[in-house]
Amino acid sequence: MEQCLFCQIIVGKIPSRKIYEDKDIFAFLDITPNSDGHSLVIPKKHSVDLQSTDLETLKAVSVGRKIVADILKAKLAKPVKGFNFVSNQGSEAFQMVFHYHEHVIPKYIKEEGFLINKNEQNLSDLDEIHKQLTS
Repeated sequence: MEQCLFCQIIVGKIPSRKIYEDKDIFAFLDITPNSDGHSLVIPKKHSVDLQSTDLETLKAVSVGRKIVADILKAKLAKPVKGFNFVSNQGSEAFQMVFHYHEHVIPKYIKEEGFLINKNEQNLSDLDEIHKQLTS
């Protein structure tokens, strides 16, 4: 995928602040971070999203998230108190680069950085959702 931004980062055509790499994945600092150390873990094998990614690659990315989280926790000056692991799938979910990737976002203060705002409007009945999923 020659025109894919992340594929170009992997091969060095576009610079990045790499923090980890192995044969399957590449991890680097996000250029628009939610917190200090906010990183992306991307597979070297191109796929658009989680659903189109093979299981072997998904396993490599999952292990990569742990490795990156361990690096961030061990090396960042501020003590990391937690992490958000986020992957936006599709434009409606704010995916901007269509190369599967996972965000590893260190948390220092619960109310800062990546925030989760639950929207309780327009939610269906939980029993109805369960029925749809299991019938």
